[in-house]
Order: sequence, then C-alpha cells, then structure tokens
Amino acid sequence: MRIRYRCLPCLVNQAVRIAEITNAPDRDALFRQVFSTLSQLDFDRTNPEIIGETFRMLKQHIGCADPYRETRRHYNRLFEAHSRRFSEAIDAAANPWEHAIKYAILGNIIDFNPIHSLSIDEIMRCLSDADHLALAIDDTQLLKSDISRAKTLLYLGDNCGEICLDKLLIQRIHAMNPHLKVYFGVRGAPVVNDSIEEDAYFVGMDRCASIISNGDDSLGTVLSRVSRPFLDVFRRADLVIAKGQANYESLSEETGKTIYFLLMTKCEVIASDIGVPLRSLVCLRHAIHSEQQ
Repeated sequence: MRIRYRCLPCLVNQAVRIAEITNAPDRDALFRQVFSTLSQLDFDRTNPEIIGETFRMLKQHIGCADPYRETRRHYNRLFEAHSRRFSEAIDAAANPWEHAIKYAILGNIIDFNPIHSLSIDEIMRCLSDADHLALAIDDTQLLKSDISRAKTLLYLGDNCGEICLDKLLIQRIHAMNPHLKVYFGVRGAPVVNDSIEEDAYFVGMDRCASIISNGDDSLGTVLSRVSRPFLDVFRRADLVIAKGQANYESLSEETGKTIYFLLMTKCEVIASDIGVPLRSLVCLRHAIHSEQQ
C-alpha cells in the first residue's frame, strides 16, 4: 500500500513526538533534515519504509541506537504480569478461539504515535470489554481451517507489550495443530516501540515459536528490504499472520501468499483502504493467487 497524502501529518507528528521523548538536542537541525527528506518523498514507497528512515535519522542525531528500550521493557513487563489473567479470561469465554484473536488485535492499540496512542487504563478497559466487541471483518473460522492444514506458519509481530497477547494466541494455535512449525517475526533493529529479538526472548516467545529477525529497521515488513533468511521463511510458509497497520501497509499488495491481517484500524487511511469504520477490529484473509487473477 503506497503512502497517501493524508499520512504526511502522521509522519511529522511522529518526528516531533520522538524528538520530545528522547530530548533530542538541536531540534532545528533535526527537523530540517527530516523535512528536507520529506520534501523529496517518493510516493511509490510505503509509509513503514519512510517512518523507518525518519527514525534512523533521529537515532543518528541523538547518538542512541535504541531510544525506546526502557519503554518497551516496561510494557513487556506489564503485560507479562497480566498474562495469567488474560489466559484465564480466554479460557472462560464462550468462544475462546475468537476471544484469543480479539485479545491479540486489541493489543495492537499499544502505540506511541501521538495520533493513535491511548493510556494504559484505556488499553486495559478495551481488553476487559473484549466480549462485547465485534469483529468488523471476521475471518476467524477461515483462519482456524487454514491452520489445521498448514505445516508452517510465520507470525509477524508488531508492538511491545502486544507480543504477550500474541504468545497467548500462538499457544492456542499449537493446541489446534501440535505439529505446526511456527516462526515469530520481529524487526531487525529498533524502530519506535516495535518488537525486536530482545523483546521476544524477554517475554518467552521462544518457548512457543522460533524467533526470526527480518533484518530491517522499517516499521512493517518491507519484503524488498528484509534479509534473505527471513524472505526464505516468508516464501516457504504455508500461512502468514500479520499484526498491525504497518504490516498491512507493507504487505496488502503481496500476491501468491495467504496472509491474515489482524489489526485495529487506528487511522482513516487504513480504515478506508480496508472498507471499515475507524477503530474497527479486523481479522482479514488476504489471498490473491495466480488462479484468481
């Protein structure tokens, strides 16, 4: 999905917010560099690529390779501390499979974009209300069926904290298909609050999936930039689950692969592209194969 004009305020706000959080020095120089890059923007690129490039500039400017490290650890600890309660709520639900998917999607609201961000109280309230929230697009049963037949699954993570809920869903997936080989994909280098290898090991993801870095520091999964080993896993996987808007933006035009997008639509651009209202919960099966074209 190529960047849209309505994405530009988000890019600018992201740069300003990150500069504030990291106490970046000489912000005039930093913003001139960012705006100079944006003035030459290639609108055939995706938003995740451009945010990755902007974040790279900031890391170089402040001389810190991982400005959000302590923030990511805080949310990972917080959600791990609640994991047992979340797991019990899933077990007690009328439809545990759908409930686990809703939890994984609702975890997607952990976001440090200034336009999308919610307080921790609001996040916990959303999770408590999961039973009363409907999926605007509900391909959960198709996903269940595809999982039962698959031999390999690549699960593309998104934000810190959220990965604790991803782990609960992966545990459900293993219960459905014990012989399924599951890979959990993370970003190749720190970019905002997205999960990297350190986060995945921190929450014990390695106990239920093989953790694999995509080798890139873009915000989503930009296949033209990922490492060869990661691309090989992506191509071989029978099934891909992609979490969050950035993965949707970077993979929504991918063909020849069955991808399930699990996300909350947090901006009008994504909501409009998918065809649902803002703040919708989505489990969308995306499968464009040569025989369908």
